[in-house]
Amino acid sequence: MADRAILGIDPQAAPSGPGCADCLAGDGPGWWFHLRRCAACGRVGCCDSSPSQHATSHFRTAGHPFITSYEPGEEWFYNNETEQFYDGPQLAPPTSHPADQPVPGPAGAVPEDWQQRLH
Repeated sequence: MADRAILGIDPQAAPSGPGCADCLAGDGPGWWFHLRRCAACGRVGCCDSSPSQHATSHFRTAGHPFITSYEPGEEWFYNNETEQFYDGPQLAPPTSHPADQPVPGPAGAVPEDWQQRLH
């Protein structure tokens, strides 16, 4: 499937930044566990284990079903509508958050009891 175009995935859409756009803008606690990237528009959001679950919120408001991991070394696509994983095309770089960014992140914003705050 990686060779064919997939409706809802734009390989040219660059990521919105190095971390969750909403957390960094002050929406919610301001930290995340893992990051996800919208495969349609590039918006970076926090995963469903994160307190604010911004990636899924983006899917619900924007209607963009495909996300991909924004973690180093992870290459998968997930369709929120079908709840299935897919192979997909190579996306515009960067394909993950900066390697020096901690997980969870961002540095300085993660509470000491972060493990108890995960979903």
